[in-house]
Amino acid sequence: MKFEQIRNATIRIEYAGKTFLVDPWLMPKDAMGPLVGFALVNPGIKDIKMPMRELPKSTEEILSNVDAYIVTHVHPDHFDMNADGTGGDILHKCTKVLVQNIEDAEYMSRSGFKAVEIMQASGLDLAGEIRLIKTPGLHGTKTPCGPASGFILQHKQEKTVYVAGDTIWYPEVKKTLETYQPEIIILNACAAELSDFGRLIMDDNDIYEVYKTCPQATIIASHMDTVSHATLTRETLRQKLTEKGIAGNILIPADGEAYQL
Repeated sequence: MKFEQIRNATIRIEYAGKTFLVDPWLMPKDAMGPLVGFALVNPGIKDIKMPMRELPKSTEEILSNVDAYIVTHVHPDHFDMNADGTGGDILHKCTKVLVQNIEDAEYMSRSGFKAVEIMQASGLDLAGEIRLIKTPGLHGTKTPCGPASGFILQHKQEKTVYVAGDTIWYPEVKKTLETYQPEIIILNACAAELSDFGRLIMDDNDIYEVYKTCPQATIIASHMDTVSHATLTRETLRQKLTEKGIAGNILIPADGEAYQL
């Protein structure tokens, strides 16, 4: 299995001979503009444009040889969205796209994608005997900022992978870990925060809970250093994990960094 950090939650996973591009947010730096329409915990970020970083390589390289897109949820820091209710303009519309629910499937169909499939908690069998299982997520400590999901990848010749998606630590994440015992765990972990919803994704304390539940797993912290409402950077996360004594157990990849696992 090969993991590659692209930017934010955008990652490439090569698994059992297939390549999956997860949450493809591929617009240029600053193209989305600043956050609008949300109550900000820190008003000082109101003019910061996003994405805050350029892509580490060309979109042609990122999109090459992708067998399927997996979109954990349709939010504008996970998928290129247009004002007219469509998105994903740069993506190959004949490539399969896997989504969390019927609403996101309808969005993809409006956007011109020809092969849209909804992930299932009971699992889907993909080409090459890969099994993909939808997992639940809780996208906010106060009120969920819309539905969000993660997924499990299984194959008899590969390690089990858990991509948690935009979620905080809560009982269903613990249940997922205990049920599937993933050997590779990918967490969105910049502790992004909005006033109305609270903390939207994991922080260092949540990562610590994941580590305690699956101490033998390879844990990767993704979704870093790209959105203005983040409250942790790669540097501050590493400091906090060092204080907890687990910094050596958590990978925090730079944009463009890849691991063979």
